[in-house]
Amino acid sequence: MASSAVAADLIDFLNASPTAFHAVEEAKKRLKSAGYVQIFEREDWDLKAGNKYFFTRNHSTIVAFALGKKYVAGNGFYIIGAHTDSPCLKLKPVSKVTKNGFLEVGVQTYGGGLWHTWFDRDLTVAGRMIIRSRKDGSESYLHKLVRIEEPIMRIPTLAIHLERGTNDGFKVNTQTHLLPVLATSIKAELNKPVSADDSTENGAPNDGSKSTKKINPGGEQHHSLLLQLLAAQAGCEPSDICDFELQACDTQPSVIAGAMKEFVFSGRLDNLCSSFCSLKALIDATSQNSLEDEVGVRMVALFDHEEVGSDSAQGAGSPVMFDALSRITSTFSPDSKLIPKAIQRSFLVSADMAHALHPNYPDKHEENHQPKFHGGLVIKHNANQRYATNAVTSFIFREIATKHNIPIQDFVIRNDMPCGSTIGPILASGIGIRTVDVGAPQWSMHSIREMCAVDDVKHAYEHFKAFFQDFSQLDGKIAVDV
Repeated sequence: MASSAVAADLIDFLNASPTAFHAVEEAKKRLKSAGYVQIFEREDWDLKAGNKYFFTRNHSTIVAFALGKKYVAGNGFYIIGAHTDSPCLKLKPVSKVTKNGFLEVGVQTYGGGLWHTWFDRDLTVAGRMIIRSRKDGSESYLHKLVRIEEPIMRIPTLAIHLERGTNDGFKVNTQTHLLPVLATSIKAELNKPVSADDSTENGAPNDGSKSTKKINPGGEQHHSLLLQLLAAQAGCEPSDICDFELQACDTQPSVIAGAMKEFVFSGRLDNLCSSFCSLKALIDATSQNSLEDEVGVRMVALFDHEEVGSDSAQGAGSPVMFDALSRITSTFSPDSKLIPKAIQRSFLVSADMAHALHPNYPDKHEENHQPKFHGGLVIKHNANQRYATNAVTSFIFREIATKHNIPIQDFVIRNDMPCGSTIGPILASGIGIRTVDVGAPQWSMHSIREMCAVDDVKHAYEHFKAFFQDFSQLDGKIAVDV
């Protein structure tokens, strides 16, 4: 498959996924189209060897797996793990801010974003809502994704004339500087809706006698203007919005760009690029008759909340991965001793984007470890276990690349710089599974607008697909604890 074709598919995935909730929804659509059957954690599982399944947790984490035709309980799991979340600005529980004649939206920072890149961008909101539904005299509450397509907010910068030292170092105050402007108070007042009693919301009744009827019980928490926009998008009344988790999103679409069309310009490459490549690799590596001789389970797990430490009910620090491994194993045998046996036969590729060498900042990289664009996936190493890679796991992943003539690179952080981390060490220590940390090289990590190379998208997809296809056979040739 050509690099441009894989990258074009990535662009479609990115543009459909402004939030972790939307990324999971897009993954669900692709999996169902490929013959995967949705199962539910609240129900019993009836699994059969040779079949393909997936489940979601919180609609922000998704686990998909395909059982080899020759799978038996106690055999290994071949897993690629990534994450669905990215640094962003999330709306506060009380987002209504009115200041100096303007309607602003209160937000809180999520993750370690490059917050100065959020200024002067055309922003909107997206996420999920809990909506009240009434039918036949009874109420139920629906989970619904929402996304306002057009730009409705902006965080304007201050003119240089009013802050002459800005170019010497702009320090963002995340509490006072990062409030998106939604509207002016005057325009919002003129466009207030008229309620059922013909009075304007929060205004005096037109006939001088009827009391004002609020448009939404949560109107004191959020601007009614914002609630109207959300309700129109969701096809409900503002009063039916019970709660929501929303975030500010850039409206500029992801694109293939550069003078030679060699780059991907987009938000959320960290880590939706890894999520997409692993998902596409799993789907293609489990199509047609590809599971006929497989003895293990091919799996992709895309977690929420990596950017804030993974400690949540749906993060990599939760039992979701172990729950999946144990439930699959126990479905085929009640013998609990087979679960640790299966774990020791398993392997995890922790896929999270890597830092490419920046031509304007070459001193930020260790001399012998400078990942470059077009150079393939980067194996991440850290002696202090910020990454879970060791000699055995890096050899396995590198050997697969060699067999398929796929380029591969290495990364070690400079000794005088702190090292980030991934879901790799969390899952390796929590479950006891062999792990290698890898990622495609990129620039502008945690910016509202990141970039990577088209070629590396293809390299990642091909490497992940080869991992699923080759691991069973390769693992049988490796002897360590003998």
